[in-house]
This record gives sequence, structure tokens and C-alpha cells, in this order.
Amino acid sequence: MTLPATVNDVPLQESGEALAPAELRQRACTELLRQAAIACGLLAADDPLPRQGATTQAASTAIEALLAREVAAPEPDEAACRRHFDAQPARFRRGDRAHVRHILFAVTPGVDVRRLREGAERTLVDVRCRRDGAADAFPATAAALSNCPSGAAGGDLGWLQRDDCAPEFARELFAGSEIGVLPSLVHTRFGLHIVEVLAREAGATPAFDAVRGAVASALHRQHFTHALRHYLQRLAGAARVQGVDLEGTDAPLVQ
Repeated sequence: MTLPATVNDVPLQESGEALAPAELRQRACTELLRQAAIACGLLAADDPLPRQGATTQAASTAIEALLAREVAAPEPDEAACRRHFDAQPARFRRGDRAHVRHILFAVTPGVDVRRLREGAERTLVDVRCRRDGAADAFPATAAALSNCPSGAAGGDLGWLQRDDCAPEFARELFAGSEIGVLPSLVHTRFGLHIVEVLAREAGATPAFDAVRGAVASALHRQHFTHALRHYLQRLAGAARVQGVDLEGTDAPLVQ
């Protein structure tokens, strides 16, 4: 029997609502922060509970104030920014693009997420194993199974740059240089994706001075994420969290 997902007995799902694990962790993290804001006097105790993961405007404002007060992230200096840039210049390369196909298994209300994932994983193995010479199972599989309109075109999304995708999709797509079907499912707010890269074109790496602001922002975000993750771990350790795994929390809130 699956336990209902709650934080200090506050439910994270509506009745009959099915969520992907990443979205469930997201809601749990938000609820931990919402309750912390109440405990700190930043939010009224009778603030309405979130509906389908959406908090009130008052709660959002209070959470921002809470994070500003409790989560410290130092501004990086020039030397730290240069080290960060020199260690991974490709991260700041501009103009990278990839020709992509995908098969989407959408997480929709009422769907059994476990069965959906099992089906997606079986399909991933199938499309990776059924390439034999000119045979290509991907377009037909996308047409038959994908919950995206691109399925009618064999799952073809065309040429994509980072800004064309959801951040979590772009992160996986541009994390490496693979050509072919990515070895793992890509999890996004929309569901589970089987992703195939047909071709890649590398952009150009600018000089440090041209991206100094972007480097500082990335490094500050990295420091903030680290501090926020630790803060959430402390909140979770003091709370009654049921039905959701927050170990190594990687919900969008803390990425």
C-alpha cells in the first residue's frame, strides 16, 4: 500500500492526482518552506493550503523573505569567477544546438506513474536495441506512443538550442556530446522523455570578459543551491515527511 504524501500531515496531492517523483519532491520542498515561513511569523497561520502545488501570493512572498533571511550565498569575486570559467568554458559556449527527436510519456491526472515509468523504460530499451542497418524504430514508436504532437512527425523536434527547451530538458540534452538515443529517460515537468540526438553543432566559446556577468550569476546560483539544499535538509529532518523521498533532493526548486 502506497502511503499518502504529506509534510507534517499536510497533503501534497489532490485526491486522485498522480505526480512524477520530481514534482512530488518539488511540492514537498515548497511545503517545508511555507511551513517554516509560518513558524517564523512571515506568513499567517491560516494561509490557505496550496492547490495542485500552487501557493498563494502571500506564501510566495513569505518564502522569498524567508530565503533571503535564512539562506546566505556570498557574491563570487573576480578570482573565483575566472577559476569557474577556466574549469568549464564549454558551459558558457553560445550557439550549441542539436537536432532532436523524442517520445513523451506525459504525466497526467490519474495516471499510474510507476506503470508509466516502467512502460517508458521498456520502450527505451526497445528503440535502442532495434536499430539494424537502415531500420529505425524511433519514428514509428513515437507515432504510436508519444503524447506530444511531434509524434505525428516521428517525434522530430527539429534543431534546438538551450533556450528552446525546458531547463531540465536542456540540462540533459546538452550535458554531453552523445549522438543517438540517450541512455536514460529525461524527466521534465511534462513527463518522461526518450530522447534521440540526430546531430549536434557546437557554438563558440566567448572570452571571459564577454560573459563575466553570466559566470558570476552561475557561480552565485551554485552557492545558493548548495546552501538551500542544506537548509531544506534541516527542515526535512525536523518534520514528519511521508510518502516522498527527499534524499539528495533535486527538485526544480533547488536546482
